[in-house]
Amino acid sequence: MASSGSDGSNPNAWLGLLKWSLAYSDGTKPSDENIQEMSKEDIAFLESVMKDGIIDEGERMKTILKDLTDSLEVTLGCGDAAAAAAASTEQEEKRKELDEDDMLELMQELRDIVEQIDYARAFMAMGGIPFLLGCAASAAPKSMKKGALSILSTMCQNNPPVQLSLLEHGHMPPLIQLFFDYTPGIDSASKGDDSMREKVVQALSASIRGHSMAEHIFCQNDHGRLMLQLGLGMQKSADTKPSAQLRKRSLFLLRAILTSDEATDERHKLYQNMISYICTHEINEEWEDEAEIREMSLAMLSQLLTKDPPHKVASETILSHKTLIGSFGVKRIECIRKMEEGSDDREYASLELEEWERIIVALVESK
Repeated sequence: MASSGSDGSNPNAWLGLLKWSLAYSDGTKPSDENIQEMSKEDIAFLESVMKDGIIDEGERMKTILKDLTDSLEVTLGCGDAAAAAAASTEQEEKRKELDEDDMLELMQELRDIVEQIDYARAFMAMGGIPFLLGCAASAAPKSMKKGALSILSTMCQNNPPVQLSLLEHGHMPPLIQLFFDYTPGIDSASKGDDSMREKVVQALSASIRGHSMAEHIFCQNDHGRLMLQLGLGMQKSADTKPSAQLRKRSLFLLRAILTSDEATDERHKLYQNMISYICTHEINEEWEDEAEIREMSLAMLSQLLTKDPPHKVASETILSHKTLIGSFGVKRIECIRKMEEGSDDREYASLELEEWERIIVALVESK
């Protein structure tokens, strides 16, 4: 298995230790009775089991990083031809063993490790960020690019040092460009891929949210704002919208930067057209058929309206659509209340009903 350590470590070695321990005590007499001195062979075996049975996550990350780097060099054909020709047969065979599935398995293992904040920072210190950014922007198989983006999302989530390191590596422009590379219509040669664009938005979102400097830099980026517009589907008709998952990711990021403690009227002005779009489209069930997206949109509008102290630009933008929002709300609330009590449909729509009632109250109370 690709996930096994390259040094032959066996994660199940602790079972051998357990069996060895049981062989020296059957549970029917005190353990201190008839104690025999351990032989040198027994001591060596015990030390081996303890060493092989405990995985050093730091060393494991180094091993994974090296294996992935070596394998990608072969996959992408970017290694030195002379060096490759001089490599031993054993090394070449090892490289060949790591096919795409093996590399994805290693990436999944790495992602599991960096879920812990300290290991994420350790991986950053050993040069993990340039590797992940390079892999995502390379000609690697699409599954590998997605894997790299997923690891980035995991390691920088609520992790300021990693978020800062990403900024220092200038991660935003290449990731935003990657989004455009997979956007249909931007490049006539590309058919687009919403699953890839969703991974890009997820990685950017995790690297930005909660970090004031990252939020500010992203909000000032014209291409970043265009990316969100495309992710929300502002340039598309109702039958050619982006995938629901991409729209959710984009809306989640938009809500985060607009309702952040760092948000200002200047920021809201930059996103005024998107706030209007949420008011006129994303809460309208005739346009947006995903209930969760309507709920998220309503929650964002309510949060912006009830912010204390209030944000003038956001509030005025929402209130300029007050009549339209009210008409959507009255119609949808009436529809939900007509659903049979206790039915699955009524239960599913209960959260949306609460959000509608909340924003109607906010509209009434707003001057």
